[in-house]
Amino acid sequence: MTFDSLPSAKALLAARYQSGIELPGGPWNEVIATMLNHRSARAYKPDPLPQGTLERLIAAAQSASTSSNLQAWSVVAIEDPASKQVLYEVAGSGQRHIRQAPLVLVWLADLHRLEVVAASRNIKPEALSYIEMLLVGVIDAALAAQNFVVAAESLGLGTVYIGSLRNKIDVVADLLKLPPQVMPVFGLCVGYPDPSRPGTIRPRLEPGAVLHHETYNRAVQLPTIQRYDKIMNAWYAEQGIKAPDSWTGQTARRIENAASLSGRDIMHELLLKMGFGLR
Repeated sequence: MTFDSLPSAKALLAARYQSGIELPGGPWNEVIATMLNHRSARAYKPDPLPQGTLERLIAAAQSASTSSNLQAWSVVAIEDPASKQVLYEVAGSGQRHIRQAPLVLVWLADLHRLEVVAASRNIKPEALSYIEMLLVGVIDAALAAQNFVVAAESLGLGTVYIGSLRNKIDVVADLLKLPPQVMPVFGLCVGYPDPSRPGTIRPRLEPGAVLHHETYNRAVQLPTIQRYDKIMNAWYAEQGIKAPDSWTGQTARRIENAASLSGRDIMHELLLKMGFGLR
């Protein structure tokens, strides 16, 4: 199956970039189509996932790559409305989909299990006190979650990540009764999208902004960013979204100061209290 043989391939790429740039042909299949068709789902039907679906999707998540086969991640499935309410309050910004989705998953960087492994062999796990090991857990959790998302969307389910659970990781840790050295990385809403409020494909930076050959190319950054600003302004207008500023304006404010981190500026302090060494 090739790119040039499928009209849907060109349509999906056009929707993903909306830049008018000519993209070369190449291989194409349903996996790539599912991935390019990704859009965040922020409205859900109340229908629960069919029996066995969560377990099958977790198998897909566990099939993701993992550093040294450490499998330094876990996930907590939340269906209880009271627990979802707590997560909603942590996330803020009126994210109603947290309460509406039939299932919310909290993905964890889990070094506690490795501590149990070491104890079973009478080994003191000194390496767990280094920041590298927390990075391993965070990366493992992210890889597993994205495998889950691709598999879920292939079944017609919708998802949306909730990074704002990191606004108050201590509250999330208390809710989930997490042991020391386990960090909530992000949430993920899962369910069947409400067809009356469908999500749309959001344009991304053109490939040339992120793909570098042999060495990093600084020269492409400003022109590709400027082109993307125009694309996003047009997309906001098309969607009827009253954006207060351009993508660059929003992005710059997002990294302007500690206050823009919405409580995550004390992450280091909270992680130390949660038992991470961070050396």
